[in-house]
Amino acid sequence: MSERLRLKKNADRRLKAGHLWLYSNEIDIEATPLKGVEPGAQAIIEAANGKPLGVAYVNPHSLICARVVSRDANVRLDRSLLVHRFNQALALRQRLFAKPFYRLIHGEGDLLPGLIVDRFDDVLVVQLNTLGMEHLGDEIVAALDKVLSPRAIVFKNDSSGRRQEQLERQVEVVFGELPEQVLLEENGVRFVAPVIDGQKTGWFYDHRANRAWLNGLVAGKRVLDVFSYVGGWGVQAAAHGATEVLCIDSSAEALERVAENAALNGLAEQVAIGEGDAFEALAALKAEGEQFDVIVLDPPAFIKKRKDIPNGERAYSRLNREAMRLLGRDGLLLSASCSMHLAPERLVECVRGAVRHQDRHGQIIYQGGQGSDHPVHPSIPETAYLKALGVRVFRD
Repeated sequence: MSERLRLKKNADRRLKAGHLWLYSNEIDIEATPLKGVEPGAQAIIEAANGKPLGVAYVNPHSLICARVVSRDANVRLDRSLLVHRFNQALALRQRLFAKPFYRLIHGEGDLLPGLIVDRFDDVLVVQLNTLGMEHLGDEIVAALDKVLSPRAIVFKNDSSGRRQEQLERQVEVVFGELPEQVLLEENGVRFVAPVIDGQKTGWFYDHRANRAWLNGLVAGKRVLDVFSYVGGWGVQAAAHGATEVLCIDSSAEALERVAENAALNGLAEQVAIGEGDAFEALAALKAEGEQFDVIVLDPPAFIKKRKDIPNGERAYSRLNREAMRLLGRDGLLLSASCSMHLAPERLVECVRGAVRHQDRHGQIIYQGGQGSDHPVHPSIPETAYLKALGVRVFRD
């Protein structure tokens, strides 16, 4: 490998601590000009004294200019290493789950930064979120075929992160033939995953454990699922004994999927849908005098960048306040955030403020995060993004 990037003095501390990212201001561009490296190429990373530290793929045009793929400077990220990493990841998931529905590759958490693979039995949905992974597209398909022999592989390359890497957004079936319906099972409930036109890969496996916890508390309850998407929370609640579920989302297409998934499980009578903006829908329900025993708030990320933190925190606070107005005298709120930049204690603060705003009492009885098929890299705090609070909200 001819390409090399040398770090400035002391810029190797994070790398030695286990981190996988390098920023452009950490490169000694006089010794190894960053602009001299072809975008997407792999390079040996060197300490300031010239000692090899590992191999990374490079994008000179990105703030995170290099992502480490191996600590061995003699290794390349090629089909062979991909097969090895896929087998490592598969072994973990097979220990964790009895059925083949899970996130198989979780980027940095599985030592493959920029790569996401979700498994729906024999259908694999792949996100290539970086230029380095984009260059390896054919090798990734070949390695997945070798490890899993799937029926179909979809490249779902429409994430916002691709813009930062100056990559086009596109969705295509790159291997095999996609079945008419892509099915999955979670917590004993079946769903159709919209892998082509849905959000992200079509499903959010990261909340599986949080949903399982809530499922044990909904029997005989009236449930409101806000930002329902295709019914992951609401349909599961109905399947686990909720007498009535209302799913609210701004997408008519997503709500059609809710109805489809409810019918798939014989739950059409228990699950209703309502289209509209979440805040407006909550206000309208309050005006109509509606009350619920359990409310789920699983919004999209209100905080996408650090500069969004103040406005985002206000949005989370307002959302929790509006929802609590609809809870009965002794209700349960599941409040979640997928915003990486929202610290866990700040979500607690948003909930605390909302409880006091309603002059009620709150008890946090559950604190959850992302599922075990979304492993957290211990040196990369950014890989721990999901937060879920189960809060009992009651009056004296």
